[in-house]
Amino acid sequence: MRDIVKLEEKILNEGKVLPGDVLKVDCFLNHQLDVQFLLEIGKEIAMLYKNEPVNKILTIETSGIPIAFAAAQFMNVPVVFAKKDKSGNVPDNFYSSKVVSFTRKNEYDAIVSKDFLNNCDNVLVIDDFLAKGNALNGLMDIINQSGAKLCGCVVAIEKGFQGGGDQLRQSGIRVDSLALIDSMSADSLTFRK
Repeated sequence: MRDIVKLEEKILNEGKVLPGDVLKVDCFLNHQLDVQFLLEIGKEIAMLYKNEPVNKILTIETSGIPIAFAAAQFMNVPVVFAKKDKSGNVPDNFYSSKVVSFTRKNEYDAIVSKDFLNNCDNVLVIDDFLAKGNALNGLMDIINQSGAKLCGCVVAIEKGFQGGGDQLRQSGIRVDSLALIDSMSADSLTFRK
């Protein structure tokens, strides 16, 4: 069985829809981690991008890191993650982009040190969710600032009814979603085929 189908089943069996179009999958994806399952997701991502010249994966802290790490295991490339706001261990030499969090309803600066991203890099962006596309747009802005080339974006779960993925695809960006939800309510979830 393909890992995409397994992810849909896992969402149906273990996920919970909360008010405000929030899908809670913290029992396996972003609070408690099902490591074996994440490794299967990593294999799927590596297969999707096996013909691309990816030499770095870029994600955003915190929930994107496990998925990016799993993919990097099979792609044999490093993972760079954008920090949310500048901390004391980030030098003043960094790329920055404003990002609005759909779930947390706040704005923050996504920051990546210039030491880890440059114009020689071919970057795959990975995140856990895609709703409006804010995090992916912020990461792509950082890639543009660095002069690197974007190979594509992968998300574990896309909430297609919120339009972020469709807008990115219409602008010519490759976006691969391992599970694409067309509609969801407390009673039902429908996946796009």
